[in-house]
Amino acid sequence: MSLALAILLFGLGLGFIVAEVLFPSLGLLSLLATACIVGAVAIAFAESPSSGVRFLVAVAVLVPLAILFGLRIFPNTPLGRHMVSRGLSFSSSAATDHRDLELAGREGLVEAPLHPAGIARIDGRRVDVVSRGEMIEAGTRVRVLEVRGNRVVVARSEEHGEGAGPAGSAGGGSETKGARG
Repeated sequence: MSLALAILLFGLGLGFIVAEVLFPSLGLLSLLATACIVGAVAIAFAESPSSGVRFLVAVAVLVPLAILFGLRIFPNTPLGRHMVSRGLSFSSSAATDHRDLELAGREGLVEAPLHPAGIARIDGRRVDVVSRGEMIEAGTRVRVLEVRGNRVVVARSEEHGEGAGPAGSAGGGSETKGARG
């Protein structure tokens, strides 16, 4: 009879654990669960030491399983539906702009300096971009190297490299000298 009482108390304790996960009670249900499980183990040890050890093993295995079971079913309860955000899954593509996938290989102009992230105007629209680690000043032409997820990776365009900047300033300087002379 006493072993049946220990099993009943142990089952009641597991039920209180699941109830605590589903209905937060500020620890009241946890205290009841603890009292039931400790009482069940004490009764089992009073019956025989081997029964007590079996109950301890059952506690070590079933208490974590009861917690996991409660956490598993919680999002499907009325309270859980209000508390748990469904959010985006890994298969969802809502976080990416599908237009970005077409940008690979295109060129644009940096609007905000890249340190290494910033903004560039590519194909007439503003795009959040990131460089490969280098700082790129505003006004620099860049080429899109790759689009991975929501990251648009850019680098300085080869056309902009050495020829455009110094040639423009040298040409402007020679006109000024010619005007003075």
